[in-house]
Amino acid sequence: MEPVQKPFYALGLRLLAVMVLSTLVMLVKYTAASGVAFPEILFWRQAPSALLILAWLILRGQTDRLKTTRLPVHARRAVMGTIGMAFTFGAPVLLPLAVSTTLGFTTPIFAVILSALLLKEQVGPVRWLAVALGFAGVVIIAQPGHSAIPPLGAFVGLGAGFMVALISIQVRDLGRTEESLSIVFWFSALSTPVLALGLPFYASHHSAWQWFLLLSAGVLGLIGQLLLTAALRYGQVATVIVMDYSALVWATIYGWLIWDELPPGSTWLGAPAIIAAGAVIAWREHLHHRRAPPAAVSSTE
Repeated sequence: MEPVQKPFYALGLRLLAVMVLSTLVMLVKYTAASGVAFPEILFWRQAPSALLILAWLILRGQTDRLKTTRLPVHARRAVMGTIGMAFTFGAPVLLPLAVSTTLGFTTPIFAVILSALLLKEQVGPVRWLAVALGFAGVVIIAQPGHSAIPPLGAFVGLGAGFMVALISIQVRDLGRTEESLSIVFWFSALSTPVLALGLPFYASHHSAWQWFLLLSAGVLGLIGQLLLTAALRYGQVATVIVMDYSALVWATIYGWLIWDELPPGSTWLGAPAIIAAGAVIAWREHLHHRRAPPAAVSSTE
């Protein structure tokens, strides 16, 4: 049975999810600045998720919800997800929060390109123009050749947007047979042991405050993922995705309060172009799914 649609409830959940995940990104940047090795941060971001989900399902007697016949697909998603996570959290370590957040908004743009290349979907002129507009915004922000933004940081920031788009295609495929809780669990369960292999090489002694930061990152990551899933349960993607752009507000506030940094002028010029491109792509996708018959798999818009 399909869940009842609650648009305003979904918007509120998505807005809360963005706040939680923006706080997580800030914690990662802050924790790295405190001296904790970046790979160890990734480990502690992942480790609590599988344990908390498993404990919750054991208490409810529902561990059968984790059964799967697609473990190799989960493993591939875990590999790509770990790479994507490294890009997503590496960008704010290398860049001001607002800049890395803005570059992350390129996900819908990359999604259009990947849909055309990998899924062979037909992409009409409106969405290609949106892609061009979005990359114009990226050029304005990055200012190749004479920008204060380090090239590595710009690459990692764009890589985060690309990887999230690529992973979204994988998750969409998994979502045909697996529930969201199972997808989140297997991502954590399969990636955590791999990340743990490096602990003897980069783990170090931590203060009580650093342990608090690390464990908080893991808990916030799980809460954020569950909120994102719940928002999509009660509202359509094109409706709730507009809340994602509130991340720029949180990134600006955290950057100013904690690091006394404000985005350069180029970010304020390029961000509207990237946001407008993402909004147009989401809206056209919404229109397509409203008009297309259930069996349709490609778009001509």
